[in-house]
Amino acid sequence: MQTLPVDANDLTPEWMSAALGTDVTGVELLDHAFATNQRARVGITYATHGAGPATLFVKLAPIDPAHREMIGATGMGEREAQFYSDVAPTVNVLVPGCSFAASADDRFVLLLEDLATRGARFASNGEWGIDADAAASALEDLAVFHARFEDAAERDRVAPWLATSRPSMSEATAGLMRWVLDENAGKLGDDYTEIGELYVQHHAWFDEVWHAGPATYVHGDTHIGNVFVEGARVGFLDWGLSRVSTHLRDVSYFLTMSVDVDDRRAHQHDLLQGYVDALRAAGGTDISFDEAWAAHRLQASYTVVATFLAYMPSYASSDGVGLGNALLARADAALADLEVVDAVRAALP
Repeated sequence: MQTLPVDANDLTPEWMSAALGTDVTGVELLDHAFATNQRARVGITYATHGAGPATLFVKLAPIDPAHREMIGATGMGEREAQFYSDVAPTVNVLVPGCSFAASADDRFVLLLEDLATRGARFASNGEWGIDADAAASALEDLAVFHARFEDAAERDRVAPWLATSRPSMSEATAGLMRWVLDENAGKLGDDYTEIGELYVQHHAWFDEVWHAGPATYVHGDTHIGNVFVEGARVGFLDWGLSRVSTHLRDVSYFLTMSVDVDDRRAHQHDLLQGYVDALRAAGGTDISFDEAWAAHRLQASYTVVATFLAYMPSYASSDGVGLGNALLARADAALADLEVVDAVRAALP
């Protein structure tokens, strides 16, 4: 395989031919966006008509070397390539098909199915949320996925790389959080500011709490920008933060950051109960509603750490600014609705 491309403009017919295993004669860049990573949509012409998909969605590492190095340090690109290569073909959750996935050093490339050709819908700017019925079905899918991967032997069989420990980024994240809090003093909501301040002081404790509980394989980043809707079913994109953690990390983040805010407020108790019932039915851990609710309130504090980079200048000028603002609004709503500051203060040692 040739060297992985840095820029979507480097997706030449020669490179695509090697990646797809068929003779590609033309590649047209149809769309190119920049946020955490590069996202592109390409049209493809083949020497033999119908030899492959007419369009593909392509995900690559950032072009900027400093940004690429930062993303590379998180291992997000490598982990997502691993997921699509080893795990995606075996899972029950709805994910796009993948024609090619690879990573090397600070580069990665994913050639994914163009879901738009199947009529999938995306809230790319967080302009709508998942309704209660679709959310209930998505949580049932996650319950089956989580139940399966509670078994460490199953994780080792399908994804042995999950056993490799990844360094905590909490200290570096706390430093960035400090900068954002100082630069935006007086502009942030009271709850958002207080959780941010508590994180700066107790980042290692938060890191432990967010991963405490029964262990399984989780998506790790189930916000509205990382899901799609096809018919009545919710699918999951962007598996770069997938890891071994605890079930409620996925569940709480999906409820707070993907489900329509009004639907969450009206149905979150039923949705959470539905998840723990489905998990039990799938042979997973028996988690009581009270345990799940307590974990949900603590997990909701993660919304601050997950969104504060939207206040950084580099993100404020990116193609992801609309989504960033929508996620910030969801975080503020969740912090208030779930009285997260009280939950965190009560749990702090």
